[in-house]
Amino acid sequence: MRMNAGYLRLCGISRKIGNFELRNISLGVERGEYFVILGPSGAGKTLLLETIAGLQRVDEGETWIGEINITHWPPEKRQFGFVYQDCALFPHLNVKDNIAFGLKVRRLYSRIVQKELDDIVDLLGISHLLERYPATLSGGEKQRVALARALVMKPRVLLLDEPLSALDVPMREALRDELKRLHRLTGMLMIHVTHDFTEAMLLADRAAVIVDGALAQVGYPDEIFNRPQSRAVAEFVGTQNVFQSKVINQNGKKFVQFGKSQLAVETDLEGTVNFSFRPEDVVLSSSRHPVNCLRGVVDFIARQGLFTRVVVEVEGVGVVALLASNNGSMYALNPGTPVFCVIPPEVINVFPDK
Repeated sequence: MRMNAGYLRLCGISRKIGNFELRNISLGVERGEYFVILGPSGAGKTLLLETIAGLQRVDEGETWIGEINITHWPPEKRQFGFVYQDCALFPHLNVKDNIAFGLKVRRLYSRIVQKELDDIVDLLGISHLLERYPATLSGGEKQRVALARALVMKPRVLLLDEPLSALDVPMREALRDELKRLHRLTGMLMIHVTHDFTEAMLLADRAAVIVDGALAQVGYPDEIFNRPQSRAVAEFVGTQNVFQSKVINQNGKKFVQFGKSQLAVETDLEGTVNFSFRPEDVVLSSSRHPVNCLRGVVDFIARQGLFTRVVVEVEGVGVVALLASNNGSMYALNPGTPVFCVIPPEVINVFPDK
């Protein structure tokens, strides 16, 4: 059943709990990768991570490490580190004893415990926290301690369950940088679960998107971001402009129908398809362009931080553009202003209608 390449391989994993089911998950992750599992709330991300860790049994399928089938191994035999979103520190132990807990369970010599403790504390820069208790720590400090407790055991794989989601923005950014640094220094395989695509873009070597318990797409983050292969993935990554159409062949070139207009595209697909393009790839102009130019009227304008979101009504359909607020394309846009939407052929993503 070892159908996937990779150091850690999931082969047809299924697991049902109540009315929810992980369905036929097959995935290969390479040694030393920073791999992110993405998906909306309730998609099954944490359940998949717990299945990898051995905390959940599988109903069907196999899990492999290298040439070893570990499907029925208990968590302690797998030697995977696991950091939960809430850190799960022992409240009655100080930081030093929290970190050293697993080493003491192994009944290592005290000098070995101390050396391993010193090394990981230095790596994470938390020596000043050793005598404090979890109740006195900030969210970011708790996460660093939880990371230290997992890493000190020298796990084969480090599993991270939404480690940044409970932190404020400055702390989230700081810990995100810390995770990147730790990965670079340790070379460890890390699997990180999140619903935040920004985290994936900044951390992941590769990513997988899970929707409703099924694996929807695996690839490089920018590939998933710019070339989603299903409507569900397109909507999850914020594409916004997603339409159903048909591919039209004319004189050796291909187009998709958009209302009464046709948009030139680059695709090998035929028949009924979906196509998408990102809001930031839409160019707004006061004059007509020769290729892929849609005439519309500004319907709505809203400032979003450094960007301005403009919705243009084109033949009764909303086309969303996202413009830098200092962009010259902002000329004199107001609701009701006639405008042309230009969508270059190379930014249009055509994918199967499924």
